[in-house]
Amino acid sequence: MIDATLHKPVGHWLLALMAVLLAAALLVRPAEGQERSSVEVEALLARMTLDEKIGQLVQRMGGRSKALNSRLGPEELERVRRGEVGSYLHVAGAAELRELQRVAVEESRLGIPLLFSMDVVHGYRTIFPVPLAMAASWDEDAAMSHARIAAREASASGLHWTFAPMVDIARDARWGRIVEGAGEDAYLGSRMAAAQVRGFQGDDLAAGDTIMAGTKHFGAYGAAEGGRDYAGAELSERAMREVYLAPFRAAAEAETASYMTAFNAVGGVPTTGNEALLRGILREEWGWDGLLLSDWRAVEELMAHGVAETRSDAAALALRASVDMDMVADVYADDLRAAIADDPSLEALLDEAVLRILRVKQRLGLFDDPYVYHDTAREAAVLLSPQHRAEARRIAERSIVLLKNEGGVLPLARGAGNVALIGALADDALSQLGSWRAQGREEDVVTLRSALEAALPDVTYVAGADSRSDDASGIPAAVAAAEAADLVVLAIGEDYDWSGEARSRSSLELPGRQRELLEAVAATGKPLVVVLMGGRPMAIPEVDEAADAVLGTWLLGIEAGPAITRTLLGEANPGGKLPATFPRATGQVPFTYDTLPSGRPADPDLSKDTARYMDLPITPLYAFGHGLSYTSFDYGEIALDTSSVAAEGGSVTLTIPVTNSGSVVGDEVVQLYMRDPVASVSRPVMQLRGFRRVSLAPGETREVSFTPTADQFALWGLQGGWVIEPGRIELLIGSASDDIRASTQVEVTGTATGTITPAAIPTRVTVR
Repeated sequence: MIDATLHKPVGHWLLALMAVLLAAALLVRPAEGQERSSVEVEALLARMTLDEKIGQLVQRMGGRSKALNSRLGPEELERVRRGEVGSYLHVAGAAELRELQRVAVEESRLGIPLLFSMDVVHGYRTIFPVPLAMAASWDEDAAMSHARIAAREASASGLHWTFAPMVDIARDARWGRIVEGAGEDAYLGSRMAAAQVRGFQGDDLAAGDTIMAGTKHFGAYGAAEGGRDYAGAELSERAMREVYLAPFRAAAEAETASYMTAFNAVGGVPTTGNEALLRGILREEWGWDGLLLSDWRAVEELMAHGVAETRSDAAALALRASVDMDMVADVYADDLRAAIADDPSLEALLDEAVLRILRVKQRLGLFDDPYVYHDTAREAAVLLSPQHRAEARRIAERSIVLLKNEGGVLPLARGAGNVALIGALADDALSQLGSWRAQGREEDVVTLRSALEAALPDVTYVAGADSRSDDASGIPAAVAAAEAADLVVLAIGEDYDWSGEARSRSSLELPGRQRELLEAVAATGKPLVVVLMGGRPMAIPEVDEAADAVLGTWLLGIEAGPAITRTLLGEANPGGKLPATFPRATGQVPFTYDTLPSGRPADPDLSKDTARYMDLPITPLYAFGHGLSYTSFDYGEIALDTSSVAAEGGSVTLTIPVTNSGSVVGDEVVQLYMRDPVASVSRPVMQLRGFRRVSLAPGETREVSFTPTADQFALWGLQGGWVIEPGRIELLIGSASDDIRASTQVEVTGTATGTITPAAIPTRVTVR
């Protein structure tokens, strides 16, 4: 028998050694509230089992979008304890997610924290204008401010990650998801993309009030054939590079921490399995090494696309393409092990994916303090604060576009007499929240009806007709109200459910019986102001014809009513501009300002054979960049600092004076366009290359200077690659794409290789 007393010190020594080794490996899980030293993710990876590695690639539902956290039962907690989950979506709440995170970091073998995520697209609890509306502000600072507030609120509720911004270029307004992006233009879209990434992520991703941007949907989702959501796209490589990938490259330059893949296929290759696009262009060519997430069940859908026969095949395709995380399909969870057994080389790709996920968690500071996002006191103080509401109203006002104002019917005088407010949308709080409303609530919204009734003494409201029903029984009451009024404000357009995911339309005309309502009210002969609401450009020539004024207000969020009312009354002067073209008829789409020239360009003379429709004018109803004001602006001549630009590293500065020639303070969006008239390939008739929104007092003149670089004149060459060619470049400055006020030209000398897609490069703008 061995004397136990002789071995007691040895037992102490072994225990001490084990503690030292655990601490050295940096894998000791601290008690809640204690400091945690930063892990070495490579060392952590070396200790992981195959199942634990796969678990990091798994994102599961914690609930549904309307029932957050509803699936977080005992079975789900056991998955977390076994290390089978890397992330959850459809979860929220500082206290609720604190407990889920505690289970992950204190009760699983390796203590790896979870990522919590949600579609925080245009606000968390404080809901801002839908993204297309914010793009109409042409204000990068507004886009960044909204994202900063959204991050502040979402992070206070325990979230680390948003699936935004959506930066897909949308050139067909039938596509329902046009509402989620910045419209048709690659340059405007790039600036809005970068601004939102910076807003969400701030200067320090590890700060407790920032969240990780999830820029989506990588590829050409917005080019879906026929505007049908999820449909494939057929594009030239030049269009892909110069247009559709530009905002994604701008987001990469802004250091977006993650991307989401697109549902659809490009050229027959589904994006989620497109190795050339994702691993080739995004990772190898661009050098981006963040977290790449599939969209909802998109890995599984590789089978429906017809490129994978089994779930195991789908898992292998997605992993080879460098998709790091599988959203909710559990294909990686259930079938990646079998794929690796069939092809052991996949395990090296698995390790790469795990490292990218761990590094993101490290950047977020989750290994140092996994509970920093779970402060219930901050959550209570931050959500829907008065400061956030005020900013929501300010940005809503900046997003409104004055489309028409014949005879100066706007702004309304407070003593205008009886106002008939007609249209169901005027009292539809839910619609102002738009799609992807996160934690926005109907009761938080101030509608146009409530705001206008509070501002004016004599307002009569009648619903008349809505955008979803064929019920015309309310039209006679609307006509009676109009006849008894001195002026009519008619709120028509689309409610929130006409746009968004899976909300494509074959028709861009007014839905329901609204056209009949418009015609009946207009027949009274009373001054008519149309407040056009919705999430897309519409084909509404009858509105333009019947109304004295048309105010494009989109879906403006919780402060929609005050923003619209202040604009109607002239307390706010509309300064927004259209981020997408309004066609005259659905049959015109896609219809963009930057079309390629034709050998037979469109001519209004029908006796000529030209590129036009016989039954429509050759112009849009409202052009890209269009937007009026309650004041007027005069432009002077362009001054150049040089007439010659070296292809290698050259630049030119254009300066133009802009004057408020009216009687009230107003904002003008000064827009710079370029054209390359003779090149190795046919170039668009014009391309946006700069803009700045400028506020001017009556009689005030300011000089706006743009400094584009030679890189911004590049094109995707015939042999591939970015090429800057010698020759003339035309530069145009104006108030809209169809309202050019001054032009000049410069000569590019020499040739050079470009760097990145020109539309992703910001133009330096100064105002003096």
